[in-house]
Amino acid sequence: MSEAPAVNAADAPLARARSFLFVPADRLERLPKALASGADAVIVDLEDAVAPAAKAGARGALASAWGGLDAAQRARLVLRVNAAPTPWHADDLALLAQLPGLAGVMLAKAESAAALSTVAAAAPGLALLPLIESADGLLNLSAIAAAPQVLRLVLGHMDLQADLGMACSPDEHELLPARWQLVLVSRGARLAPPVDGVTVALDQPELTEADTRRCRRLGFGAKLCIHPAQVQAVHRGFCPSGEELAWAQRVLAAAQAAGDGPGAGALRVDGRMVDAPVLALARRLQSLAGAAPP
Repeated sequence: MSEAPAVNAADAPLARARSFLFVPADRLERLPKALASGADAVIVDLEDAVAPAAKAGARGALASAWGGLDAAQRARLVLRVNAAPTPWHADDLALLAQLPGLAGVMLAKAESAAALSTVAAAAPGLALLPLIESADGLLNLSAIAAAPQVLRLVLGHMDLQADLGMACSPDEHELLPARWQLVLVSRGARLAPPVDGVTVALDQPELTEADTRRCRRLGFGAKLCIHPAQVQAVHRGFCPSGEELAWAQRVLAAAQAAGDGPGAGALRVDGRMVDAPVLALARRLQSLAGAAPP
């Protein structure tokens, strides 16, 4: 079998998505609301959100409903499939052939490159988003990132805590090494920035926004959502503050005045040195401010 075509991160809308909103596959009546929520991408979930006895019916309902979705809607949808060792995995992969125009596939509990290769063979050309939820997933992270068609790594930190026997504090500082590893490996593999896990509090938008700002500072580019009310808080969290933007504009204006070239050397802005890495940060902040949903 020939190798599946690579996914070009620069051209894939999912590479620019900031918010991924879950919808249970057996509650498709919620899909229109999810698509109207402003979420950049919507994940139709066949895994944890669907009871074992309801999985076959959910697959059939999704295949039947697919014809009623237009191309733009399909291009925002990701299907989360059950993990490779489960009895539902093969049927989930067979469903992919009935979903033309699907944007991507999220593999639950991704733990090996071989499992990703199997999904890629069932979904040629589709973006793959491995969900890292276990010690094995973390240990094999570099191989997973290098697997065919992988676009972004995704952190499933709730399952990861359970697998590792962790009892995290509210600020989840115990998970910083895992989050840093996803960012580092994503950059090394030239993937789009990784996707951070959910905020479980449904009625605290300020907490969702604060969690998002933390993941942006760490180098993540998106976050999972479990309720439509979280979407706008995530988008606010990824948008630089007014103070950050004002600083970036001053830095870039100073660089432009100095020539903004290799010979410009270090600059002084607000009493602090500005060199190439600081200029890169200023440009990134300006880019984030202008980001729009794909």
